[in-house]
Amino acid sequence: MRFIFDRNTWQEIFGSISKNKMRTVITVVGVLWGIFIYIALSGAAKGMDNGFESMFETIARNSMFVWAQSTSMPNEGYKTGRQMQLKIGDAVMIENRIPEVQYIAPRNVRGFFGAPPANIGRKNKTGSYSLFGDYPAFTKIAPKKIYDGGRFINDEDIEQARKVAVIGERTQKELFDADENPIGGYFKIDNVYFQVVGVHKYEASGGFGGDGDIFIPFTTFKKLYNTGDNVGWFSIAAYDDADVVKVEENIKSLLKNIHHVHPDDDRAFGSFNLGEQFNKIVGFADGITFLSLIVGIATILAGVIGIGNILLISVKERTKELGVRRALGATPAEVRNQIILESVFLTVIAGIMGIILGALALAGINSMTQDIDFPYTNPTVPIPYVIGALVIMVVLGTLIGLIPAQRAVSIKPIDALREE
Repeated sequence: MRFIFDRNTWQEIFGSISKNKMRTVITVVGVLWGIFIYIALSGAAKGMDNGFESMFETIARNSMFVWAQSTSMPNEGYKTGRQMQLKIGDAVMIENRIPEVQYIAPRNVRGFFGAPPANIGRKNKTGSYSLFGDYPAFTKIAPKKIYDGGRFINDEDIEQARKVAVIGERTQKELFDADENPIGGYFKIDNVYFQVVGVHKYEASGGFGGDGDIFIPFTTFKKLYNTGDNVGWFSIAAYDDADVVKVEENIKSLLKNIHHVHPDDDRAFGSFNLGEQFNKIVGFADGITFLSLIVGIATILAGVIGIGNILLISVKERTKELGVRRALGATPAEVRNQIILESVFLTVIAGIMGIILGALALAGINSMTQDIDFPYTNPTVPIPYVIGALVIMVVLGTLIGLIPAQRAVSIKPIDALREE
């Protein structure tokens, strides 16, 4: 290891590099470009992955929505175009018959799907807001952050059909004074008084969620709007290891059986499978990461081979010099180590420059994507991956350096001295 810190060794290395400046720069750029491509593409893919990860923090990954539509085929005496209607009993059947379903939450709403919003009033303040009738299981599928001192709908609220509500941040600001604690306060929903039991943080996703949304017990919603056992749609979460596409198919097949719909009728019940979409996104990001790895390694390898070629040329041009060194007592190991060290040095320098440029590129991408609506967050490459790429480069640089090193060692001093 002593030769690494030998001043003469480095003087010879830099002297060799300076004699082939242009070729050295071109080759170093090749290696640099390889690790730059790897970091830029991997980081970009990670940014997309992070963006969708943050989106799915507010809703279960294996979740889906199912709603009723109209039939497109006659069946058992029923005509085409029959309007379907989901019922509370359907949720019980799904929960009992399909073991892959972890949570199911029947939901009703005012303010979506053609239903007018609820009229809200408090003192001299009025407004129209989206109003949801929900079960406690909904927060297992789409977690809601409830501020200190508050809570979401619970089982007792459902059993007793209590007139309680969980309001959003915007609702709080518009109905209550800035210094007023809304918990325990009252307001009117379509002229019926409700008590606030919680305030939830704004979330852009989570199944039509929003900062102005108001949540009340499903059973209270049922009494308030006389909806009976009708359900607007189901929010469903399957277990993490379940095949979400298969679960969706089983749920729709069961609903067709319950409501006497033809098995081949694909229009009777609509659905949106968030779990399936999430898996596609993750697969796409993984594909880009794998592609960046292949392209990066191939480019790095090409650049490292170029370094080997430059060193072969350098050895050829330095034949006489190497012969003199051998004649003066330089051992084959010393000559070999110098050539290998030169190869590793060029590879490491190119790798570090590529890492720096890749990091700058990702910082620029991050800065440009801060204010866009597309889910994209913090494009980075894990440090162990970067170190791993650099280690691979050093190993390749060492291996490729063995070729010109062996060529240098094979030069006989007497032959080198004779060469003009």
